[in-house]
Amino acid sequence: MKNFVEELKWRGMIHTIMPGTEEQLMKEQTSAYVGIDPTADSLHIGHLVSIMILKHFQACGHKPIALLGGATGMIGDPSMKSQERKLLDEETLRHNQECLKKQLSKFLDFKEGGAILVNNYDWMKDFSFLDFIRNVGKLITVNYMMSKDSVKKRLNGEEREGMSFTEFSYQLIQGYDYKYLNEHYNCKLQMGGSDQWGNITTGAELIRRTTGNEVYALVCPLITKADGGKFGKTEKGNIWLSPEYTSPYTFYQFWLNVSDEDAERYIKIFTMLSKEEIEKAIEEHRKDPGVRSLQKLLAKEITIMVHSEQDYQNVLEASQILFGKATKDALQNLDERTFLEIFEGVPQYSLSKEKLSSPILDLLAVETDVFPSKGEARKMITANGLSIDKEKFTDPNGVLGEGYLIKEKYILVQKGKKNYYILKFE
Repeated sequence: MKNFVEELKWRGMIHTIMPGTEEQLMKEQTSAYVGIDPTADSLHIGHLVSIMILKHFQACGHKPIALLGGATGMIGDPSMKSQERKLLDEETLRHNQECLKKQLSKFLDFKEGGAILVNNYDWMKDFSFLDFIRNVGKLITVNYMMSKDSVKKRLNGEEREGMSFTEFSYQLIQGYDYKYLNEHYNCKLQMGGSDQWGNITTGAELIRRTTGNEVYALVCPLITKADGGKFGKTEKGNIWLSPEYTSPYTFYQFWLNVSDEDAERYIKIFTMLSKEEIEKAIEEHRKDPGVRSLQKLLAKEITIMVHSEQDYQNVLEASQILFGKATKDALQNLDERTFLEIFEGVPQYSLSKEKLSSPILDLLAVETDVFPSKGEARKMITANGLSIDKEKFTDPNGVLGEGYLIKEKYILVQKGKKNYYILKFE
């Protein structure tokens, strides 16, 4: 059996580990779980660390359990948050659960004898409040719960909004999850981000006080960017794993644009590449950082893992459109969203389709301000400096017409080498 702890150590994925964890994992195949609250119908890259831990866990010969927090998702974890989150109804949570299971199956093997997916709502829904406070609440003191960092930060935080009893009870419910999984699935290890340490150890304490079983805990560091910025957040918000929320092109570009320092950390955390492969890739990258070979490898590995090989190939073709040679056919083959994402920030003009019959000089210098004057436009066209839909346009007296439309509504104008404009005809 492969040494899971050693694997995580060289990857920089261990923040704190309970004594005895490594010995337990080397002794026998062990079940371990990570909890994910289904607060949306897609995971985002902030979830990827926990998912990769489960993936490595299974690759090392152990049995991963992915717990979707249908019950805890109805409450909200106070850790690292200054305000309570909105509560979701059961129908929404069930929908989210189905979507997340589909996503998780790209990382974990759920076939018989493999990974297990559970939902804590299934064992919490029939638990009456009185039963819970009698059978669980009496086992952990308020003093013990108040000592947790997640609680102290909220009670002493700048917001001064305090904390509801609902959120205060979160660690008890998560603790009970660990106890339930220990009793029903022989789960002996809980893993998660370092902000979960307090909740995880509450669970271990609950088990110790009731059954006396030996259980363990392991948490990974919270991922940050080298410049101190928040990992996974962009101006537009989260980077999602679902292509409906974040296209494969935007997903790939996110990883491609990370700093050299971050790339060296992320490739260890977010890929299954071996230590030898990663060390070789880092060495190659350091010889010529300008080529960004490490970022390209990182972006490739994660895009294929989260999406598919075909999506990766499509992304490469899309990238070539902006930075390399491309044809009109390549533009037509793009879906509309990717086309607009590639040329995000490019000046865009809305025109009626009747204007398609206008002379090119009028279109570019009168109807729009692509050129300051017809004279400038004529000069550029005759100097072979204008491309329409990635093809040279050399007739200053020409007309574009509907044959130039991409996706039946766009025309891409390129002035010189770097200046792009989009004409949208409706």
